[in-house]
Amino acid sequence: MGLLGVAREGSGPVLVWLHGFTQTRDSARRYRSILATHYEVLSPDLPGHGSSAALSASLEEAADLVAAAAGPGPVALGGYSMGARVALHVALRHPGIVTRLVVLSATAGIEDESERAARRARDEALAKRIERVGASAFLEEWLAQPLFATLPREAAERAARSTDAAGLADSLRRAGTGTQAWLLDDLARLEVPTLVLAGARDPKFVEAGRRLAGALVDARLVVLEGLGHAAHLEDPAAVAGVVRDFLD
Repeated sequence: MGLLGVAREGSGPVLVWLHGFTQTRDSARRYRSILATHYEVLSPDLPGHGSSAALSASLEEAADLVAAAAGPGPVALGGYSMGARVALHVALRHPGIVTRLVVLSATAGIEDESERAARRARDEALAKRIERVGASAFLEEWLAQPLFATLPREAAERAARSTDAAGLADSLRRAGTGTQAWLLDDLARLEVPTLVLAGARDPKFVEAGRRLAGALVDARLVVLEGLGHAAHLEDPAAVAGVVRDFLD
């Protein structure tokens, strides 16, 4: 398996930030640029996305690729949505390199196996939809979801979305939420200090974040008032400030 493409900016302690589904290493530019005034921010293209579109990987394999891209450490590690799920896997599989963990709009997975199977079926249908209509049309549908109703329609952010239909479809099939094992019991043994973030306008992930923070040994939950699922895109300065306070 090849290596992930990685963007670097800033200087200082290393912070690895992992993007969400359909995004790339160029996404969340304003958010990352604020953090880059204090840290060296490494932003990998996750498998199926951007320059890593041809890479096919499970969540566990993606975690190993991120660890390889991060180097021997120590690093702070953060991620959003799908990137947050990958970050949890990195912290579990490579705890020695992670000094602090930040997860935004994160979930420990789906506890019930039948619900997990139903999610895999929905993701398979979505993957087939991507292959049928193409990435551009799918992205229009994806961003029109109520989940992203509060997301600014910035041209730069839309241009930073992944345009490889095959890669996006493969990412759903191999690393979608339905493929993820239920992690809460394993996470209860994780001792890495963790910041769990969720937008107040995203109640499903506020509840998921509450369960996650409650299970971890050393974690705190911050609910971001007035913000939704992609809070770091909606108010980059506010979210970067909370992250910086935690990392400092």
